[in-house]
Amino acid sequence: MNMPPQPPLDKGGITEGVGAARSTPVYYPVFLNLNGRKCVIAGGGKVAERKALSLLRSGAEITVISPECTERLKKEHLRGRIKYIPRRYKKGDLKNAFLVIAATDSNETNRKISEDALHLVNVVDMPSLCNFIVPSVVRRGPLTIAVSTSGISPSMAKNIRKELEGLYGREFAGHLNYIKKMRVKALSGIKNDKERIKFLRGLSLNAWEKLRPPKK
Repeated sequence: MNMPPQPPLDKGGITEGVGAARSTPVYYPVFLNLNGRKCVIAGGGKVAERKALSLLRSGAEITVISPECTERLKKEHLRGRIKYIPRRYKKGDLKNAFLVIAATDSNETNRKISEDALHLVNVVDMPSLCNFIVPSVVRRGPLTIAVSTSGISPSMAKNIRKELEGLYGREFAGHLNYIKKMRVKALSGIKNDKERIKFLRGLSLNAWEKLRPPKK
């Protein structure tokens, strides 16, 4: 993936300035495979911690850059799960970074990071400096449900996410892991394409009938 550098003040499709016309970008929903990819987080506070822990689940190679960081981030560094550089951000820190998150307490630094990033960049609470935003997420093992209001109302996205958490319980994880195992067996054991597709569809339908939320 080789995305060209984005204009520094229009990365999210929103223009800046007093009296400037604002428009909501139409985001393209996508799930990224970050396994083994270099991801840089500038900032070491609670927000940076949340971002780092989320990225860890995806198998990303994480570097945190900040003069100070939370105790949890220090522990993850000591465990060898993240790399921690105890200083302020400087030019060159984003070399080979596939994804960048700016979460410092300096708007000037965050803006500079946005300008320096060559690929994916998210600046916390400043959508005009981003070329992607992070949705509110429900995770149930392999099941991931992402909710976004395109940055218009994060609190509404959070409320929708909480409702979905009640509708889609943790039992989905077990059933999906079972389907995964059966899918592997079916791909090697059922040679006829139509029979294999019928079997897998039936497996999924049976699970859905057991798990689907009750109709209101």
